[in-house]
Amino acid sequence: MQIRMFQKVALGIAGTTAMIIGGFILIAPHAFYAGYGMTLGDDPNLLSELRAPAANLAALSAVILAGIFRTSWAPVSAKVAVTVFLAFPAGRIVGLLIDGMPSASVLGAFAIEIAIGAICLAAFLPRRELNGQLVCETASTSAE
Repeated sequence: MQIRMFQKVALGIAGTTAMIIGGFILIAPHAFYAGYGMTLGDDPNLLSELRAPAANLAALSAVILAGIFRTSWAPVSAKVAVTVFLAFPAGRIVGLLIDGMPSASVLGAFAIEIAIGAICLAAFLPRRELNGQLVCETASTSAE
């Protein structure tokens, strides 16, 4: 897979964001969630339940970032980036429907996650040239 500059930028944004968030929650969950106005307390069960997916997010960020430097990883990196940054907004939508409206800071995170997901989708939609113009491939055109 040849990786374009826009795709590298998309992977860089997604991977760096995931690394910062995952790493921050893993190392300092109290400080991270205080930024959202939440007080966690000292329950080891709760902290463990927050740190485990944070470690997963940090690990996935390494897979996302690997696609920038190793083109053989780019297809996997792209799929992971799109999955991560569409899964977060999907989970927030479920939360909106079940739990109600969160704080403005959580809605801000939701908007950023949607934006990063959209950038990743735009960067990695299959494309081909048709009469000098880029068009998105569909299942029917990719078989041609």
